[in-house]
Formats: sequence, C-alpha cells, structure tokens
Amino acid sequence: MEPAPRPLTEPHPSRLAPDHPRRPEILAAHAAALAGGQPGYPDPDTGLFVLTAGFLAKRGTCCTRGCRHCPYVADT
Repeated sequence: MEPAPRPLTEPHPSRLAPDHPRRPEILAAHAAALAGGQPGYPDPDTGLFVLTAGFLAKRGTCCTRGCRHCPYVADT
C-alpha cells in the first residue's frame, strides 16, 4: 500500500483538524520527532505517546486504529 500523496508532516484533516487549538504545538512535536528519527512523541494535548507518520509508513499498511499521523488515510 502506498502512502497518501501528502507530506508526512501534514496529517489528514480528519485526524487533526485544521482548527484544533493546539495544532501548531502538535505539528512542532511531530516534526521534531520525525527529524530526530524518533518513533513518536508525547502529545502536547493529552500526554499520550503518538506515533509519527514516518514510523507508521514502515508498516506498509493502515492498521485502522485511527492514528493521528497515519500516512495511508486517503484525501477523499
């Protein structure tokens, strides 16, 4: 399965709404984890560990668990 045609840094709007109040912080944490080769980061909103799109892309398919940065969610 090929990832959706969008940058790994940009989550699908259904997984992180464009108007989410902490979106800039979340995207910054995700970008830092991607740049550092980390599998994930602590979510600034909930404190839970969130997997990066880079880590999820290594799976090869969507696991259907609703991951915030799932690279396989299509823009349909």
